[in-house]
Amino acid sequence: MVRFGIIGCGAIHGTHADAIKGVEGAQLSGFYDVQFERACGAAEKHDAPAFRSLREFYDNVDAVCVCTPSGLHAKVAIHSARAGKHVVVEKPVDVTLAAAQRMVAEGRKAGVKLTTISQHRFSRQMRRLHDAAQAGDLGKLIEGDAYIKWYRTQQYYDSGDWRGTWKLDGGGCLMNQGVHYVDMIQWVMGGVQSVQAQVRTAAHDIEVEDVATALVQYRNGAIGVIQGSTSFYPGLAERVEVHGEHGTVILEGDKTKVWKVDPERAKLGKYGDGVMQQPTPSLHMTESDMGDADDPTAKWGEQHRLQIEDFVQAIVDDRDPFITGEMSLEPLKVILAIYRSAKRNGARVEV
Repeated sequence: MVRFGIIGCGAIHGTHADAIKGVEGAQLSGFYDVQFERACGAAEKHDAPAFRSLREFYDNVDAVCVCTPSGLHAKVAIHSARAGKHVVVEKPVDVTLAAAQRMVAEGRKAGVKLTTISQHRFSRQMRRLHDAAQAGDLGKLIEGDAYIKWYRTQQYYDSGDWRGTWKLDGGGCLMNQGVHYVDMIQWVMGGVQSVQAQVRTAAHDIEVEDVATALVQYRNGAIGVIQGSTSFYPGLAERVEVHGEHGTVILEGDKTKVWKVDPERAKLGKYGDGVMQQPTPSLHMTESDMGDADDPTAKWGEQHRLQIEDFVQAIVDDRDPFITGEMSLEPLKVILAIYRSAKRNGARVEV
C-alpha cells in the first residue's frame, strides 16, 4: 500500500484526492497546507487527517502530490524528495527551466520516483493518435496544431493572489491552462525545434498573457500552430489537429472528430507500448468506431486516476513512471521559448 499525502489544498487538490482513492494499492493518508484551516477543510471532505507540521506529514506518507502554486512546485518537490518521498507534481513542472531541472536531478539523486501530471497522455484517443503518428500511419507528418481557446473571468484571477503573476503562475493561458495541450502536440509530433510567437494581455487585469499564438517548427520538419487564450467567451473545447501526407486526425476534447487515412497508401503501424494496450483501429473510422461513447478515459478525473495508478505500479515494480520528470521538461521548454520569441517581436527562437 502506497500512502499518499497532498501538499497544497487549493482548487486541484480534490482531483488528486479522488484519483488516489480510486486506485487499488494507494491510500490517501493526509493533507498539509501552510494555511492549516485549508488542510482541515480538505481533511473533512476526504476523510483523511490534516497535519500542522511537515515533519509529521512526512512521517505518515510514502508519496507526495504537490498541488501548490506553480512557482513553488520545484521547492516543495525537492524538499519532499530529500525526505525520501516519491513525488507527483501538478502541471506545469515549474515555471523556470532551472528550477525544474534541479527538481528532476534531485529526484534522481534521492532515488525516488517523480512524475508531472499530464493526464491527457492517458486518454485512449490521444494515445491512438500518438501511436498512429509515430508509426507512420498518416504518412510523413506535415502539420500539427493545438488550439486551447478557453475563457476565464477576472474573478478567477482575483481568487488567488498568485494567479496571473509571473512569479508564481509563471505565465498565463499557455503556462497554466495550455500546458497540457502544448505537451500533447509536441508529444504526438515528436518534439518542437523552434517557435515564432506573439502574446497579448487583452481582456484581463493580470501581469501575464491571456492570448498567445505561435508558429511552430517540429524536429521532423513539420510545421504547425499553437493558440491559447483565456479571453474567448464562452470558451471552446480544446482541439488537436494532425495532418500527414496520407491522412488527417482531429481530436476535440479528447474525442475523435475526424480520422481519415488513405487506405491505398497508408502504412499500418503498431499501437500501444505496453502501458495502455488498445486494439489497432481501422483506417476509416467514425466517432463510434473509435469508442468515444464508452471510453472511460474521456470521463473527468479518470485520466488523473490512470496516471496515479501507473505511478503506484512504477513504485511497486521499481521502474520509471510512464511520464518521467525529464519528459515534463519538454512542454515547459516550448512555452518558455514562446515567451522569449514574443519579447523579441516574433523572432524565431530555438527550443
